[in-house]
Amino acid sequence: MTQAVTQREEHFEELREIAAEVLEIEPEEITDTSLFAEDHEADSLRAIEILARIEKKYKVDIPQSELPKMVNLTAVYEIVKQHANWQD
Repeated sequence: MTQAVTQREEHFEELREIAAEVLEIEPEEITDTSLFAEDHEADSLRAIEILARIEKKYKVDIPQSELPKMVNLTAVYEIVKQHANWQD
């Protein structure tokens, strides 16, 4: 396993934990592609809360204009990666 894969998996799990905590569900219920709104009944306030927690944890600013794109864990990872300058 390479360092990049390990780092990527670590970030995915951290993001999964944040989303699960905000959505008040078990982390195992969130797959990489399950939709927050449709599959987990997330509303816009919960989406903003997820974004706020991510910004605080990673000390990164993500414009709220990115929020509509953050529909699942994979999309969230890609957006955070871009704004936090993570390397894969």
